[in-house]
Amino acid sequence: MAAAVKALNAKIRSNKYLDYFCSTHFWGPASNFGIPIAAVADMTKDPEIISGRMTGALTMYSAVFMRYALAVTPKNYLLFGCHFINCASQLTQGYRYMQYWNFGGREMALKAK
Repeated sequence: MAAAVKALNAKIRSNKYLDYFCSTHFWGPASNFGIPIAAVADMTKDPEIISGRMTGALTMYSAVFMRYALAVTPKNYLLFGCHFINCASQLTQGYRYMQYWNFGGREMALKAK
């Protein structure tokens, strides 16, 4: 059984595409894409429920990991793309938060009701 697993692993590692697909260089960012997907989905929700602190934290987190994705060898463009989308989404959420709570959006929403 161990010989069969070893042979399968050697077969996978000999193909550069399968090797990449079976690595954490692929699966780490792929599993992390839930965060930007959720951020994009939240853009249609009421701005009253946006957490300003969490939005700021996620913006900083994504900015740091965008840099990290380009600092590792080899560069991980999939991780960079994941955090770029999340950073842009969080900046949009931050704008919506500031517009609602600090620049009169809440008052306008209350008047509309």
